[in-house]
Amino acid sequence: CWHLFHSPSVPGSVPRPVLKWRQPLDRDTPVKAKQQRRVAGSPDREASVELVGDEEGVGSAQLEEIETLLASDDQELIGDFSKPHLLPMVEGKDPGLKYISSGTLAAVLTGHFSDFIESSIVVDCRYPYEYEGGHVKGAVNLPLQREVEEFLLKQPVAPLDTSKRVIIIFHCEFSVERAPKMCKFLRERDRSCHEYPQLHYPELYVLKGGYREFFLKFPSHCEPRDYRPMEHPAFREDLRKFRGQSR
Repeated sequence: CWHLFHSPSVPGSVPRPVLKWRQPLDRDTPVKAKQQRRVAGSPDREASVELVGDEEGVGSAQLEEIETLLASDDQELIGDFSKPHLLPMVEGKDPGLKYISSGTLAAVLTGHFSDFIESSIVVDCRYPYEYEGGHVKGAVNLPLQREVEEFLLKQPVAPLDTSKRVIIIFHCEFSVERAPKMCKFLRERDRSCHEYPQLHYPELYVLKGGYREFFLKFPSHCEPRDYRPMEHPAFREDLRKFRGQSR
């Protein structure tokens, strides 16, 4: 099912997003930096994403990284091909998935994309003892496929404002195995519920580097402010049990 995550070539009738800067980033001061993106399918409407470095942990270095990615003209359409992805993406292990950086997740959590996102769901695919030892604030712990299906597909989350988006961000400890597999599982199950290319959740992301990297960079966005690895020696029995359930 590799094609489920690979968008086909964009038809000529679909306009590519036009990126335009209002002002360059001042590298010496944490000033506001705005980026405008023309919304696909709405030639007269421009969307503005405002990124601001502040005390919440999204510093100027992360903002520069996000701005550089937003400036790229290599935009792909989301799963139902209705519009380009909102969040800037980075290269990840699986070319069929869409990865974001820790800085982008921190920007989402602090509301820098709130004009365009109605609901952002962070799915922590780690085992419960890992989640309890420290997790992204507001993240929901769904380590098993049946839990993802129950939580997200039994009563799908739909935006009340159709101009806004619902995005889902998956992660595990390193986002190398569990999170990518869960992201693919949701897309596959979502596809099976609809006539192609319709989807409940057309915009899925994986957090590159997982919780470990996010915690090291943005501990203020974690609760408790700690990190418990999967192979913690005190939880060997829990690891054995949950690995068995995952299979």
